[in-house]
Amino acid sequence: MNPTETPARCRLVLIAPQGVGAQTIVDALAGGDVASLILLQWDMDDDAFQRHAEAVIPQAQAAGVAVMIAGDVRIAMRARADGVHVEAKRPELEEIVDKHQEKLMVGAGGADSRDVALNLGEVQPDYMFFGRFGYDNKEEPHPRNLKLGEWWAQMVQIPGIVLGGSQINSVVTVAETGVDFVALGAAIFADGVDPAAAVAEANALLDGKAPGFGD
Repeated sequence: MNPTETPARCRLVLIAPQGVGAQTIVDALAGGDVASLILLQWDMDDDAFQRHAEAVIPQAQAAGVAVMIAGDVRIAMRARADGVHVEAKRPELEEIVDKHQEKLMVGAGGADSRDVALNLGEVQPDYMFFGRFGYDNKEEPHPRNLKLGEWWAQMVQIPGIVLGGSQINSVVTVAETGVDFVALGAAIFADGVDPAAAVAEANALLDGKAPGFGD
């Protein structure tokens, strides 16, 4: 989080697409409030991914942004990330929660139905993510993810994240579901886009149009 006060409304989570460098990710944080980053390995080997994470994490954490490493507990621990994002079936998620949740946040993804979401949610991850990394190539969020996010926000106390679309204004559509977080990737890091300005625009839209928690 960049401001001194946490906004009492849906907040941003950033997911850098493949090929976006560490400095560009860090530069985005100058645009305003960001709750978290989820770092993906994409096509990097383990050593390169760890170096990438180590270049981002200290600067992000200094700005109050929690950093989640997707899929690799070892790199999360070595790079001193705040947590790990897990897309796996319940037994693997359960094992990671049991072994590591005292030291790392553990977020869950891969929930493409209510039944799957509830099954994973019984393990008590720190959040539930609705969407598929890299599939934010349409202007608006996927309708299924919006429906799941809205249902989750109404039924479950575990925070929910819904992947937005390729346009900044998709944050409003996500926020209207009542979820805690909206994740943006392409909308922030597309070619020709100033990432800090895009984060600032997203926050301005959320400030002006997102329902406040408790309203």
